[in-house]
Amino acid sequence: MPPSPSIRPLGSAPPLRDRGDACPGALRLHAAADGLLARVRVPAGDLTVRQATALADAAEQLGDGFLSLTSRGNVELRGLSDGCDGRLAGLLGDAGLLPSARHERIRNILASPLAGLDRHTPADVRWWARRLDALLCASESATALSGRFLFVLDDGRGDVAALGGDVSLVAERDGAGERTDGDGGTALLRVGDDPAALRIAGPDAPRAALAAAEAFLTAAEASGTGAWRVRELPQEHALTARDVAGALRAAGIAATHVPDGARPFTAPAGLTTTHPNPDPAAGPTTTDPNPTADPAAGSAPAGADSSAPGVVEGADGRHALAVLAPLGRLSAAQWRLLTATAAQHGSGELRLTPWRGVVLPGLPAAAAADRLAALSAAGLITDPSSPWHRLGACTGRPGCAKSRTDVRADLAQAVAAGAPVPGGSPAPVPGAPVYWSGCERRCGHPHGTWVDVLATADGYQVSVVRPDASPATQETRPQ
Repeated sequence: MPPSPSIRPLGSAPPLRDRGDACPGALRLHAAADGLLARVRVPAGDLTVRQATALADAAEQLGDGFLSLTSRGNVELRGLSDGCDGRLAGLLGDAGLLPSARHERIRNILASPLAGLDRHTPADVRWWARRLDALLCASESATALSGRFLFVLDDGRGDVAALGGDVSLVAERDGAGERTDGDGGTALLRVGDDPAALRIAGPDAPRAALAAAEAFLTAAEASGTGAWRVRELPQEHALTARDVAGALRAAGIAATHVPDGARPFTAPAGLTTTHPNPDPAAGPTTTDPNPTADPAAGSAPAGADSSAPGVVEGADGRHALAVLAPLGRLSAAQWRLLTATAAQHGSGELRLTPWRGVVLPGLPAAAAADRLAALSAAGLITDPSSPWHRLGACTGRPGCAKSRTDVRADLAQAVAAGAPVPGGSPAPVPGAPVYWSGCERRCGHPHGTWVDVLATADGYQVSVVRPDASPATQETRPQ
């Protein structure tokens, strides 16, 4: 499977791309060691019950009976047989998952999964995501984007702003300190790692994101490097907020340059994610703030860890359930249980998260605890104290021929032994994600600061990966 896009290390030369990217899609299948693989883009992670059912049908009828969630909130189907591409396209197309065959690989839109579900943020970014997806699918020039180019839409809490977007939109508060709805307000637009930003009107956000992507394509063509992502542009052709401002003016979009857009907001206080407390008399507990949030993305409010499983309390008395898939892998039976819960008890939608989880909005408060318990009984992660929380791994053997070992089996043994980091020691950075990889490609690895457990010829090597450090300064602990 093609390696995951990653932030280029400090001081390294930009790559020279002499071919198009090989990222798989729903129509361009990848030949893996365990059969063909399809990656179905799910903009903003939003699925209807009908679409979720179609994915389960595809996994059972054409694949290995499992669904894998990616770090961009997409779905992968593995173990597909030769000659199934027509049937797969039919299943997905009938469910509305392939609105444009020419654009299916570029619909990489990541959005805050809890937007509009708590008391402090409405659904701005979900509206932006739907509109941006429609604009992308109608754009001829957008077909030239790589399958790795990423749009990130953050509702202002900072949960996805630091996840490596090429074009990022962050919702701002209005003057009264409240968040705005999709019809107004302002947003900050950033490109790549440029600390500057452009302040634009909220209704202009989707068009501005597309204009920024088109500005990247112009810069990539001028560079002659075949760059797939903003961070791959050479210094002399680097794309900045000032460059994008010109493209926005040409599109009739007003923008104000913000020299330091790296801290674009003060995130709202009070978001609570709860899970059952072992002591019923104590009531539900509130999770800690996300310890892996990038400081450059702004300060996260107490309790605002949208990567944590549990119950999310809404402003209208409705609750949402947030669960995680162990190592991002769900059986078709688990997936159908999630779908049935959304259909029978929720609002009829599922939201996939970049932490390889699923959010089910719209449950009555009285039903939330029982439904969460049922999902837990089915093997899903529903409690932040689970030993599987913040653990991840690449596919490994036997699914990937490039892997040195069956990393998932090794990780399962390590968890059973109470030592998810080899050597029996705790994670070098408490609270940081721990990710096991079978080779140096590290497919699907997290962003920000994370603990890297890499299979080598001499066993596993443990290191701490930090986005602001060059490879030579990373902390490494061979095992």
